[in-house]
Amino acid sequence: MKRLLPSPLVTLALIAAWLILNQSLSAGHVILAVVLGVALPALLAPLRPSATRIRHPWAIARLIAVVAHDVVASNWMVFRTVVFGRGAPPASRFVRVPLDLRDPAGITALAVITTTIPGTVWCELARDHSAFLLHVWDAPDEAQFAADYKKRYERPLMEIFES
Repeated sequence: MKRLLPSPLVTLALIAAWLILNQSLSAGHVILAVVLGVALPALLAPLRPSATRIRHPWAIARLIAVVAHDVVASNWMVFRTVVFGRGAPPASRFVRVPLDLRDPAGITALAVITTTIPGTVWCELARDHSAFLLHVWDAPDEAQFAADYKKRYERPLMEIFES
């Protein structure tokens, strides 16, 4: 049964969405809705991520606080540099950060966190997941930036997903 209906809630949602969008309960629409509702989740089941177990939920709250603080601080830094432009120009650069995190959900969360913070862009992940490349708005010391990044984001994610 699990093979035929890998996601019963998704099946029901697809059937309901089809019928609502077409505003019809005719036999043809109902049959098509059921066929699509059953076929699409079964065909796309291999693309679904595996279930992830979160090990330390309180670490999530701490990580959210760190990310929120960094978003505000980075917004202010970028705003101040762009609008006022005083002082030395930012030391923009590509930074290669070695990656200890191995959980796919954790790596995804790290990429999302990175792109949320103004001034950082996730550029590339090594094929073997051993490192990733960031473009950073202002990183005078590449080694120090990588160490801070790992301490602020990667270690909490490892605690959440791997420990």
